[in-house]
Parts: sequence; C-alpha cells; structure tokens
Amino acid sequence: MIVSAIIPAAGAASRFGEDKLARQLGGRPVLVRAVEALSKRDEVRDIIVAGPPDDLSAFTARFGDVLGFLGATIVPGGAQARWQTVAAALTHVADDCTHIAVHDAARPCPGEALLDRVFAAAAKLPAVVPGVAVSSAVKRVQVGRVHVVRDDDVVADAILGADSDPGIQAWPVSDSVERAGLMTVQTPQVFHADLLRRAHAEVDPNGAVDDADLVQRLGEPVHVVHGDPMNVKLTHPADWSMAEAALRGGGSVL
Repeated sequence: MIVSAIIPAAGAASRFGEDKLARQLGGRPVLVRAVEALSKRDEVRDIIVAGPPDDLSAFTARFGDVLGFLGATIVPGGAQARWQTVAAALTHVADDCTHIAVHDAARPCPGEALLDRVFAAAAKLPAVVPGVAVSSAVKRVQVGRVHVVRDDDVVADAILGADSDPGIQAWPVSDSVERAGLMTVQTPQVFHADLLRRAHAEVDPNGAVDDADLVQRLGEPVHVVHGDPMNVKLTHPADWSMAEAALRGGGSVL
C-alpha cells in the first residue's frame, strides 16, 4: 500500500465556539495530533492538509512549520462543503498512490489498534471505514417543530428582563428507530485511490454525509470495521474531556 492521507481542515468550527484545531491537547495542537497519528504509519507516504482557502496564509503561519516537520503539505480546501475540500486535496495526490485515507482534522486520538484494523482491511477491500455500534435508544424528532420551555417567573422577568431565561429546547418525537445494525462512522476512511477519485468525479455530492457515502452512490461496496469510542471527534466543548481521557489512555479501548 502507498497511502496518501487527506486531512480536511477548512471548516469554521462554529459548533465548537473557538479554533479547536489550534487548541492545545496534551501540549500539542489538535490538528498536529491528528496529522501526527498518520505520520507514524509506514503505509502513509504523503499527508495533505487542506486548510481554509480565504485564510490560508494565516493558517500556514500557525501550523506550517510543525506540519512540515511531520511531512505534511498544506493546500487550499473548499470554501463551503467538506466534499469540496476533499476534492481540492485530491488534485494534489500523486498518481502512484494506491490508496487514499481521509481523516477528520478534529479527531486527534485515533489509536494504533484502530489504525491497524483499518489499514489491514483496506489492503483487501476497496472502501473501509471504522464504526461503533449504536447502543442507546434512537428517536427521530421533528427538528422544525422545536418548543422552547421557559420558567413562568413573572418576578424574575421583571427584574432581569424577559430574555434572561433562554429556555429549554424540546423537540417532538416522530418515531423510534430500530438500532440493530446501526453504527456511527468515524475516520480515517480508506479507499482505493481510483475509486475515491471516480466517486468525486461522477457522483452528485449534494447531501452526502462523507466520502464513503459518495462511494456508495456509485453502487460500490463499503465495509465497516470496529472503530473506537475513544476516537472522538471534537464537535462540541463537552467532547474535550473525552479526548483528554483518550490521550491519557493511549487512544484505544478496542
């Protein structure tokens, strides 16, 4: 296997509330942790970090030296959707690469055992993603019909103002979802290079949730191997404690 790893890093981190990729995790930025994990793999020859196209010079000033030390190249990503960022990075993948791995910049703790599983499976299968079985009850809610529950405290409203209570958001449940066979998918996702290129060239990307979704839309098989609950993606501030625990524990529980 000759693997080129793509790290999409052009997002705005709006749900996290700050530049999570630059935040220090165990003494190194989150983005550096994600790149470092792949840089240690013998299969990975190239690492392409696709940064924000409108702020690439500042991004490079912030991360360029350390990413260069790890053998990574910074290129401009997409202005809006993640698929645009991956597509932009694909143009920088060398023709002789046999496989392409796509890994979230905000997943700083993929454990060695997880990476072993994914790469071993990808050597035999055309498209491999790690996943974790859903263990909790799953409900589908009516997102567009949110109710805001507030405390009817007239005295408090008079003192603090009616807008002082942000309320509790509550969504009506439309139905329950059978969780058997459901898995939450992680990264890195690894593909035969020609397959991923074809998926990005031939498939309408609208509504696609990830690169594996694009491959599925081609009618090609995607296989899931055991992921790792500690391979957390930093989406909300509450995810930070999980990442710290993963770092202390070596990043793997499976």
